[in-house]
Amino acid sequence: MNPVTVHNNDIIQVKVPLPFPLRWVNAYLIRGSGGYTVIDPGLHTPDAEALWQQVLQERAISFEHVEQIVLTHHHPDHYGMAGWFQERTGAPVLLSETGWRQVQLLWGEEQPMSALLLTLFARHGMPEAGLEEMTKHMASFVPLVSPQPQVTLLREGPVRLGDRVYEAIETPGHAAGHLVFYDAEAEAIFCGDHVLPQISPNVSFLPQVEDNPLGAYLSSLQEIGRLQVKMAYPGHREPWSDFGARAAELVRHHHERLALMEQHLSAPLSAYEVCRAAFGDRLTIHQLRFALSETIAHLVLLEAEGRIRQLEPGADRIRYIAV
Repeated sequence: MNPVTVHNNDIIQVKVPLPFPLRWVNAYLIRGSGGYTVIDPGLHTPDAEALWQQVLQERAISFEHVEQIVLTHHHPDHYGMAGWFQERTGAPVLLSETGWRQVQLLWGEEQPMSALLLTLFARHGMPEAGLEEMTKHMASFVPLVSPQPQVTLLREGPVRLGDRVYEAIETPGHAAGHLVFYDAEAEAIFCGDHVLPQISPNVSFLPQVEDNPLGAYLSSLQEIGRLQVKMAYPGHREPWSDFGARAAELVRHHHERLALMEQHLSAPLSAYEVCRAAFGDRLTIHQLRFALSETIAHLVLLEAEGRIRQLEPGADRIRYIAV
């Protein structure tokens, strides 16, 4: 696999390795007259460090040539190398305010999101052994996002990437505070993980973050799919052109998944049982976290639409049944 692809002279795609089935995350170097913008530099691992040093050396880019690090969202595979880059470049790290709040919940003092998530999973039926394994799994991400950068808040509106001005647009669902960057004149978009080719972005329910993340995601997909896009630069897989069609395809996918989960609930089940029925029993702990969070997000939307209900609202263990 060639880790570097140049697009339109000024956009360099860098495939940063991941120790997950996704294999790599796309970072982008955008050349401008004032230096380079780095978008989503990747997960902080020794392999990622080695790749970045190789890429920068081969392209005669020194750390002082990096003028800013811009993040579409706060997930570790996009955010993790930001502090490493900032230490070497002194460049600002730009992230949405909502994304920055998630960083503090996930990897701040005492990692408060871990306890919230484990309580949520327990209420939705995860066995005790799984909860113990999940605790260790959540803690394992801290080294992969360290050192933590000093963050400059990035809001919706115009943002300069290289020598062009893009529109930062908030696109909820996959991650709270997720931003895409759209150049209407060039009909180009850096879409992070909001819309991906070939694979469906995970949409997770997280406590104290978003009441109905899947509902927000589907609404955002319908809006963002109307943009005129000739080239989309995603967080995973390869850049592609048929952006609007893919956004519509993702909407259909989630409606099909909603219908499948509703069918499973002809008898009372917990979210954990629905997750196993929908995604199978051969998931790693990493995959299980995403699958269960996504299952809960689907069940929350089904309940909001009146298609399912909780058997005993307020109980310590939540079970659902189709209406």
